[in-house]
Amino acid sequence: MDDWSSVRLCDVVNLSLGVVLFFSPWLFDLSGGAQLQTASIVGIVIAVGSIAALAAFAVWEEWLNLIAGLALIVSPWLLGFQNSQGMAIDVVIGMIVAALAALEAWWCWQADLRSQKSEI
Repeated sequence: MDDWSSVRLCDVVNLSLGVVLFFSPWLFDLSGGAQLQTASIVGIVIAVGSIAALAAFAVWEEWLNLIAGLALIVSPWLLGFQNSQGMAIDVVIGMIVAALAALEAWWCWQADLRSQKSEI
């Protein structure tokens, strides 16, 4: 991939969002239960996927973060969160993580297309 700085920046942002998500129940005084568990588990998944992408980039890490971001977006409705602040945090962080992961996956796909064209 030609533009490693942009890819790494996206992974650093996703890592930061994963950490914020993990600590969000305490930072924003959210209720326990499903909100706490979702923030903890999905925050860890996003952070681990981002660390793995920073250590040795592979497209599967972006797909993992994309799926985690999408799951985070729908989790308030699937799990019935009562706190609208917790809902907003999950949806906003999920949208950003999913968008960055999709952008990185698209960049990889474009890089593969360019490399295939140059081989011909």
